[in-house]
Amino acid sequence: MARNMGGFDMGKLMKQAQDLQKNVSKVQEELKERVVEADAGSGMVKVQVNGAQEVVSIRISPDIVSKDDVSMLEDLVLLAVQQGMKKAKELADAELAKVTGGMPLPGFGM
Repeated sequence: MARNMGGFDMGKLMKQAQDLQKNVSKVQEELKERVVEADAGSGMVKVQVNGAQEVVSIRISPDIVSKDDVSMLEDLVLLAVQQGMKKAKELADAELAKVTGGMPLPGFGM
């Protein structure tokens, strides 16, 4: 039985919260399938990150693999991963904002 306190319907509020939680969970699952790509060194190092902010692949051009360039390669991989993670977070934030109307929800990574 829903309590109606001064026009405030707790049952309706709880239903809306459950629906929102289902929608957010659905978006989070869908984000695992969405992939963004970032690169460094004019495409010499490419990183793919999914919307759950997991690195799913790193591709390194054979043209830059040299024992003399290990430090540069490490820097490029780091830069590409950082850019990929940033893009994945932006994707996740945008998709979750569609469900929540832009309202940040604790525990949902927004």
